[in-house]
Amino acid sequence: MGKIKYHILVCVGTACQTAKSEEILKNFKELIKVKGLETEVQAIQTGCFGFCENGPIVKMMPDNTFYTKVTPEDCSEIIDEHIINGKKVDRLLYVSPETKESIGDSRHKGFHKKQIRIALRNCGFINPENIDEYIARYGYQALGKVLTELTPEATIEIIKKSGLRGRGGGGFPTGLKWEITRAVTSDKKYVVCNADEGDPGAFMDRSVLEGDPHTVLEAMAINGYCTGADQGVIYIRAEYPLAVERLKIAMKQAREYGLLGKDILGTGFNFDIEIRYGAGAFVCGEETALIHSMEGLRGEPTVKPPFPSESGFFGKPTNVNNVETYANIPPIIMKGSDWFSAIGTEKSKGTKVFALAGKINNVGLIEVPMGITLREVIYEIGGGIRNGRKFKAAQTGGPSGGMLTEKHLDTPIDYDNLIAAGSMMGSGGMIVMDEDDCMVGMAKFYLEFTVEESCGKCSPCRIGNKRLFETLEKITQGHAIAEDLDKLRNLSNVIKDTSLCGLGQTSPNPVLSSMDNFYHEYLEHVHNKKCRAGNCKSLMQYLIIAENCIGCTLCARNCPVDAIAGERKQAHLIDQEKCIKCGACMEKCKFNAIFIN
Repeated sequence: MGKIKYHILVCVGTACQTAKSEEILKNFKELIKVKGLETEVQAIQTGCFGFCENGPIVKMMPDNTFYTKVTPEDCSEIIDEHIINGKKVDRLLYVSPETKESIGDSRHKGFHKKQIRIALRNCGFINPENIDEYIARYGYQALGKVLTELTPEATIEIIKKSGLRGRGGGGFPTGLKWEITRAVTSDKKYVVCNADEGDPGAFMDRSVLEGDPHTVLEAMAINGYCTGADQGVIYIRAEYPLAVERLKIAMKQAREYGLLGKDILGTGFNFDIEIRYGAGAFVCGEETALIHSMEGLRGEPTVKPPFPSESGFFGKPTNVNNVETYANIPPIIMKGSDWFSAIGTEKSKGTKVFALAGKINNVGLIEVPMGITLREVIYEIGGGIRNGRKFKAAQTGGPSGGMLTEKHLDTPIDYDNLIAAGSMMGSGGMIVMDEDDCMVGMAKFYLEFTVEESCGKCSPCRIGNKRLFETLEKITQGHAIAEDLDKLRNLSNVIKDTSLCGLGQTSPNPVLSSMDNFYHEYLEHVHNKKCRAGNCKSLMQYLIIAENCIGCTLCARNCPVDAIAGERKQAHLIDQEKCIKCGACMEKCKFNAIFIN
């Protein structure tokens, strides 16, 4: 068999799968066979490239051409033009939203230019279902190194010196957590991977597991060696079927290669991993609630101490880290703590993966160095706000975070700066909003999520957040009075100070943050009964401009509730009591006689 000249990499992550990427991969393989190119060309499935907005993605190697929004019907043209004739298919190249130019090389797109891929280093480069491809990119070398060259203490010291902090939201120093778990004496210890990301719009951990599952298995084994554990557990939400499938394949392969199980690499070290499923409860992202769920109990948090490192899964010392944290471990071991700590800021080392979503041109998965500014993320990596609209805010940290505004655009993004700005890093969700978004409505959206997801164990969270949500509903429906704003802030602070767990304590953050940065919008809702973004239906009014209305009756005939009255060839009126704000009248009017007030 001759040397392969071309590799066609097809993203078969969840997002691209929904757009027929599996069919694209199948078509490429069939065309390669039909055209007799088996000895020269290979089509390979990969994980997420990160450029989700423009999927399905097909990447051509070795020339690094990046095709976007590929359909199954495009495969034949790509084979004929790119492979056989040596010409790029221009219509499938990414078009920059700023310059409107087609860009053929993924290395030069603004989306990738400022990214540093550590946790995502293999996603989009390897077949996640082939352990040999992981090994070819230095996979399992870190495990081999610690088992044959380093003591557990020396390995922990490398992690501590690197400055790696937990990427699941708390930001606790990873090496210190490992050290604490190792120091506890017990006949049994556990290593747990928290793969239960539940923030709205977050898909960081899912993408790592779908695109590079072996990196998590390797890191968990290293953790077990360091902490004295021989059993690992991956707690993953059942809504991630593709990630689960690829984890199972990876675990089977690792056992066959002697990289999981008994006497790993002939060193006498025993470590194996099992999967336990979560039902998608947001509160189970908190480590004590997660452990209870793994034990088959109701997912509720407990007061700490004792911490899981002392008493966790079935009462045994348990080290819990999330997927992204583990994904950083192998490269830190191989490249050293100095290499990792040179990236980022003084107190926030390395990179952070964000799920960039909302009113942004380049929606997708990004990995950026700590300390990058919000402006760089939104306008350089994200390609700016859609449709030329004006940036208004970015919510980081999901329901536990807060809103960053225009005044924060040049603030370096790291753990401490985000907290100082009234937000938090969280697990890595970043939702961008523009001038058409209502900040009161956004706070209500997150509160509704929190109320739905509260475990109900403590009264401040169970009852307090329900009252917060009801107050926000009053405001958006135009029924609130000035005193409600004081109650909103006071109750938020009480919940923050008295809730049992970190999720309850941070649940009022969207309210407090939006009040701090957009109080004028709250005042407009309460005093003027007006939503400047036009998102709060109860505060909207459809009005008819008399001088523009010719009395054609088209609006009246299309109103589903008979809220429009008037004689033919005379100006009509809308009965605000009957109007349901459906917008049918405005849609049908041909004379621009109807507007929203």
